[in-house]
Amino acid sequence: MLKKTALPAESNAHEPRLYRVVADRIQELIRNENIAAGERLPSERDLATKLSVSRASLREALIALELGGVIEVRGGSGVYVSELPEPAETDLPEAGPGPFEVLSARRLIESEIAAIAARVATDSAIDAILQAVVEMEKHHANYSSNEQADRNFHLAIARATGNSALVGSLNYLWDQRGRLWHKLKEHFQTEELRQETLKDHRRILEAIAAHDPAAARKAMRAHLERVTRTFSRG
Repeated sequence: MLKKTALPAESNAHEPRLYRVVADRIQELIRNENIAAGERLPSERDLATKLSVSRASLREALIALELGGVIEVRGGSGVYVSELPEPAETDLPEAGPGPFEVLSARRLIESEIAAIAARVATDSAIDAILQAVVEMEKHHANYSSNEQADRNFHLAIARATGNSALVGSLNYLWDQRGRLWHKLKEHFQTEELRQETLKDHRRILEAIAAHDPAAARKAMRAHLERVTRTFSRG
């Protein structure tokens, strides 16, 4: 029987990332329940219950295992075992923070960045934010161009605060969007989500242009919460 051990708290950089711990437990489950290559895993809901983890943590772990070649995620069908190498041989992605850790940090930091920007942004700073919105709307169907315009939008808001430390912090968080993030986005990004993101950005821009810190904070938080919900629930 699979042991439901408590997941370790990540108190320092030497401890494994949560998604790696969950990924190891999924591999243990596959071995213990003799799920062969080509067979389907239980549903995400059932797996989360069986392993006593959140859907977000489970989803990060599944994406990591997909990148490592252990499983295959088939949209609309489920998750299937590809092959099960020995745990030490599994090529999991980089040991940086997982996508939901980054989103959580961004909700905390960027909501306040938006509020500060609404208080102090100059006309030229607001124009730079507007230009990023226009570029994202123009290139929303092109992944790489859209990704860069999205980053430019958020960085333009940080620059509008006049605080270079905040700009540096935001740059760091965006640089954490590695293989896990992009694979997660590949699975769950939709045209509806892209359109909602454009609307969110317009609302954030309007609040900053109106110099309304409370509205800017609320709009940024709502945007990042919506992205989190979409990627964690599918």
